Amino acid sequence: MFIPKANRIAVFSYLFREGVCVVKKDTVSPTHPHIEGATNLEVMNLMKSLQSKGYIRITFSWQHHYCYLTPEGIEYLRGYLALPAEIVPNTHKKAPSRPEGRDRDEEKFAGGEGKPAFRGGNDREYRSREGGFGRGGGM
Repeated sequence: MFIPKANRIAVFSYLFREGVCVVKKDTVSPTHPHIEGATNLEVMNLMKSLQSKGYIRITFSWQHHYCYLTPEGIEYLRGYLALPAEIVPNTHKKAPSRPEGRDRDEEKFAGGEGKPAFRGGNDREYRSREGGFGRGGGM
């Protein structure tokens, strides 16, 4: 299938920027929802081509192709798009560290052993004494 170079570059740059790409299995869709200018069929065929070369890994679930960039694919796209080595996909960037949680109140866990104090001591107290509707405890 002939794919215009502008669409090929748009798909490859999106895949390199994000590190992943989701393509719905819909060959008649006129556009891809995340990539400007490329049709869904063009994106599907480009992903299939990259998979056959070993540059991406595809998982198919619920009528969607989930495409993940491999290290070989990163090197290939970096060469194809003429990007420096400092630029990496978003999936390879270090996430900002989470802020420390708030301090716990010690009086909440006054029951001992670091566990919260529950009202009931026995785990069977919630069941009625007469039995229930299942397993022989009828009325």
